[in-house]
Amino acid sequence: MTITAATAADFFQPTARRLQGKVALVTGAGSVGPGWGNGRAIAVRFAQEGAQVFGVDRDLERMGETAELIAQAGGVFAAAPCDVTQAASIEAMVAQCIARFGRIDVLVNNVGGSAKGGPVEMSEAVWDAQVDHNLKSVFLTCKHVLPHMLAQGDGAIVNLASTSATRWTGAAQIAYASTKAAVMQFTRVLAVQYAGQGIRVNTVVPGQLHTPMVETRLAGQRAGGDVQALLKERQARIPLPFMGDGRDTAAAALFLASDEARFVTGTEIVVDGGMSVRCD
Repeated sequence: MTITAATAADFFQPTARRLQGKVALVTGAGSVGPGWGNGRAIAVRFAQEGAQVFGVDRDLERMGETAELIAQAGGVFAAAPCDVTQAASIEAMVAQCIARFGRIDVLVNNVGGSAKGGPVEMSEAVWDAQVDHNLKSVFLTCKHVLPHMLAQGDGAIVNLASTSATRWTGAAQIAYASTKAAVMQFTRVLAVQYAGQGIRVNTVVPGQLHTPMVETRLAGQRAGGDVQALLKERQARIPLPFMGDGRDTAAAALFLASDEARFVTGTEIVVDGGMSVRCD
């Protein structure tokens, strides 16, 4: 799924500049391949809406297309490499963001990924890596960003979970489901703890989207490399007659990050085309 000039133009529509003057730190702002991954779409959409975006990814090169798209939109973007499972790496990255922009108004925790298997077939090492990747990363980024938001007296945190946290979504991925469920509860607890300090914390819960990760990783895990077979299988679970992508996740994250959501905290927005409410 390549981003063409036409599809990029569709995304760059006139906006209300809902994040004008804000600094947004987005983890996982790159992508494993071309197309609208969640992190890339969020970074681009936030920049389009006036935010100064500080993008983070373990591999700096993965944010190349993100930077190009933000430049096309006339936005402001800075990037830094970071391993969000390591406290020292996060501490250094946050310091870079503060040095570059002076504050952090919005934090989006987008890093995550799944591994197949239940507790019998999954190794302990894979389980531990999933906990670090999907849950510890959220804990650590919040740990190092929250002091800056507290000093400012406001802020918005958007964490990304998954419909795998709330239902069976077609494959055994016990660590991913468990850690994403934990992210949702982490968000609720954090929201109540910091509500009195003007900091809102919410979750976006994407369903089965058509993102670069589907084409580069999941197809190999679940469909023997047959991307179209996997897309057909996933679409069959979705009541709406199409599959969303990272742009749909970005729209939900934008609302939660903006002042339009000033009275919204400790909750979730599910972005799954109706899949979660099916009875079958």
